Amino acid sequence: MNRTLAVVSAGLRLPSSTRMLADRLADATRRELEQLGAQVDVRIIEVRDHAHDLVNHLLAGYPSPELGPVLDTVARADGLIAVTPTFTASYSSLFKLFFDSLDDTALVDKPVLIAATGGTGRHSLILEHALRPMFTYLHAAVVPTGVFAAPEDWGGGDAAEGSLVSRIARAARELAAEVDRRDGPTLDDPYDNPAPFERLLRGE
Repeated sequence: MNRTLAVVSAGLRLPSSTRMLADRLADATRRELEQLGAQVDVRIIEVRDHAHDLVNHLLAGYPSPELGPVLDTVARADGLIAVTPTFTASYSSLFKLFFDSLDDTALVDKPVLIAATGGTGRHSLILEHALRPMFTYLHAAVVPTGVFAAPEDWGGGDAAEGSLVSRIARAARELAAEVDRRDGPTLDDPYDNPAPFERLLRGE
C-alpha cells in the first residue's frame, strides 16, 4: 500500500537542529513502514519557506496558490511528524501559525508524532504541556512517545546519542503502527454537492 508521510519542520535557521531531528524521525518511520509492506512517500515541509504566505493567509482568510497545496499535503497525509524549536517554553509562533492555517478537520484521527528541540533538556516538558494538548484539541491520534532533543543529545557522547536513537526508534515504531492499521484519509470535496443558486438567493 502507498503511504504518504508529511513532515513539518519549524526551524528558523539553516542548518537547523529541528530539521535534523525531523529528518531522523522521517527516516526511521519510513523504514518501519517499509518493513510493514508499505511504499512510502515522505513530504518535507519547511515552515520558514512559507512564513509570508501564512501571515497573508491569516489576514486574507484564504491560502495563496503556493500555500494551498502545502496545507493539502498535510490534510491528505496518512501520518504526520511535527517538530518545533522551543520558544519561551512552548512551540514557536510560526509553528502555531502553520497549524492555525489548516482546516479544522484536517488532523482528525490522523496519526501524529510530536517532537521538539531546545537549548536545554529542562524544556522537554514542552511535549506534554504544549504540543500534546494542541494536537489533542485538533482530534489527532498522537502517539505515546514524543521526542525532545537538547544540545547534549547531539554531542553528549555515545550514551546521549544512543538514548536519542532509542527514543526516535520507539516513536517511529508507534507512528508506523498507527498508520498501518488505518485506511488512508478521506477528504470531503466542497464542490461535490454545491447548493443550487436559487437557494443561495433565498438565503437558505
